[in-house]
Amino acid sequence: MTSIHAQRRARLAAQLGEGGIAIVPTAPQYPRNRDNDYLYRHDSYFYYLTGFTEPNACLVLTAEGHATLLCQPKDLEREIWDGYRLGPEAAVAALQVDEAYPIGQLSERLARLLENRRCVWWPFATHEGLAQRVENWLAPVRARVRAGVLCPDQQRDLCVLLDEMRLFKDTSELATMRRAAQISAGGHVRAMQTSARMLRAGGDVREYHLDAELLHAFRSGGAQYPAYESIVAAGANACVLHYRAGDTPVRAGELVLIDAGCELDGYAADITRTFPADGRFTGPQRALYELVLASQQAAVDATRAGARFNDPHDATVAVLAQGLLDLGLLDANKVGSAQDVIAQRAYFAFYMHRTSHWLGMDVHDCGSYVEPTEQGRTSERRDPLSGETVTDRPSRILRPGMVLTIEPGLYVRPAEGVPERFWNIGIRIEDDAVVTDGGCELITRDVPVDPDAIEALMR
Repeated sequence: MTSIHAQRRARLAAQLGEGGIAIVPTAPQYPRNRDNDYLYRHDSYFYYLTGFTEPNACLVLTAEGHATLLCQPKDLEREIWDGYRLGPEAAVAALQVDEAYPIGQLSERLARLLENRRCVWWPFATHEGLAQRVENWLAPVRARVRAGVLCPDQQRDLCVLLDEMRLFKDTSELATMRRAAQISAGGHVRAMQTSARMLRAGGDVREYHLDAELLHAFRSGGAQYPAYESIVAAGANACVLHYRAGDTPVRAGELVLIDAGCELDGYAADITRTFPADGRFTGPQRALYELVLASQQAAVDATRAGARFNDPHDATVAVLAQGLLDLGLLDANKVGSAQDVIAQRAYFAFYMHRTSHWLGMDVHDCGSYVEPTEQGRTSERRDPLSGETVTDRPSRILRPGMVLTIEPGLYVRPAEGVPERFWNIGIRIEDDAVVTDGGCELITRDVPVDPDAIEALMR
């Protein structure tokens, strides 16, 4: 039976063009300090094509579909220290490649594999120094042109092809992402309940306590890592978009914003929930929370096959603009109607990020946000905040199998004219959505978003 990775290699090979050859290295290991490396994580493109997680490896694929893997050789002494290695001998059958050799032979093998090829494809701007390495690999090929050898005269970005492939998730990928979402949701539930329980018991609760609950749930569920460094932000810290969990006390009467997801078998989940530390929303907190939740529902309703990628964001902004006026965070006498708020981007002081991004192997996954069939269509507008001229292109048409986040928020810092009852409240609600023909499937709702349901859970 042909593996999914072999099928992907065949699809990619068919796009390389006559005489094409692709070089796909995995990620390097990075030293953290003396005798200690950072936790290793494979390159997503390489894993997508091989399913191989060991470091020091490279895939070479020709337009004819011939796959050569170069990987670490078996070394029983090193395996005592660093763990099991598959080795080239076992790699052919295990990974369904045509040939496999020790990684030390990479330059030697490429000197032959690149001969008489027209175009060499490699992932641009993903590996520091790779451009120079490609030139080094081509040098011996150029040196043989007098002997009648042809050297590739084109270099092209392999990401262009792979990004488009990875944008559409197959059934196996979606199954993994649903499981990652389920594990991640369990972590959020655990953190919510721990916060309320510890505060009721009179304990000293810190952000790192809740971060620990997330990590426990992720690993207990079988995930290999967090998909990104978890955001656990108590009180005013929630107004810092990329705040990292620290030692700030978690206090009754304040909100906690957690943005966290696990990585399972190479695929990320990405969930944000905002909840009252002690399990009870105050009036101002609930008012802002319900506004963000309403804006998220508008975005969910706008997410479906045939819609544009920007549609969920536009739907979110429309709800938030009116809500900011209704709650008095924006003064209609100064900014006008909701349409004026949108046109002037007056909401930007409270909502400064986009509503969605692609999700997959990378938490901010690859894939163009511009519709490929309409790249030539452009329009210009003046940004009302910066005054700069911005060139717009039609945003991507959503199609079944795409996965994106839906994550509106509001972040209220102390400022003149802003009602004090809302100061230092930061709220974001984020779910992962699979685009379907009739709408979208939210795969992260094992942790609730309804404020009454959150309070019930925390009781």
